[in-house]
Amino acid sequence: MLKGKTALVTGSTSGIGLGIALTLARQGTNVVLNGFGDTEGPRQEVEAAGQAHGIKVGYHGADMSKPAEIEAMMAYIDKDFGGCDILVNNAGIQFVANVDEFPVDRWDAIIAINLTSAFHTMRLALPGMKQRHWGRIVNIASTHGLVASAGKSAYVAAKHGLIGLTKSAALETATLPVTVNAICPGWVLTPLVQKQIDTRATKEGIEVAEAKRQLLAEKQPSLQFTTPEELGALTVFLCSDEAVNVRGQAWAMDGGWTAQ
Repeated sequence: MLKGKTALVTGSTSGIGLGIALTLARQGTNVVLNGFGDTEGPRQEVEAAGQAHGIKVGYHGADMSKPAEIEAMMAYIDKDFGGCDILVNNAGIQFVANVDEFPVDRWDAIIAINLTSAFHTMRLALPGMKQRHWGRIVNIASTHGLVASAGKSAYVAAKHGLIGLTKSAALETATLPVTVNAICPGWVLTPLVQKQIDTRATKEGIEVAEAKRQLLAEKQPSLQFTTPEELGALTVFLCSDEAVNVRGQAWAMDGGWTAQ
């Protein structure tokens, strides 16, 4: 369905972003990865996932807090892949503290990476999408783009802002063959969340399985983690022709978290 298209997935060397990149690769989509840490391992995984389709996989290490590096990444995609057809804004960081104790540099970094970077990739990708008469933008927001939690003011503000950006861009492209939507995951068992679980287990002297159950029970009624593969499947649907009239939506995949 998406064979021959090119997707940029930011923050895709692990977790949600890698799961989405793998799912797109299985659809025959060329993929450009972005992120820190191990890059060769994820690249090989994505290449293997799309091997049957002969996809092309690229990588760019742009720091998503730096507009000039984002511009260089988008220029690389234009030059080596002929443009970005599918843009998945997934890069994000987190820090927890109350507002009156929140370090200013951490606030600035979270807003830059979780929100402003999506503005820069979108503003640079949209002209090419319009010119090629096809484009899909999927912004990975969060349940925290719909509801709040104490101690996460910067993350909540950024994710609420990302949904607002999604809606505005969707209205601006409403009559074009370009769609803009957001996905709002609840708890996903990423390495970052696993670290929170391990910390809870150690601190409270409980088994890891019980720490997982407690974490889910606080927010997610299904008591099941959303998986990167499920988020990848929803991304593929939002990129499909069948979803052409899904525009400006903040689609929760949160096990009932925001239904409460």
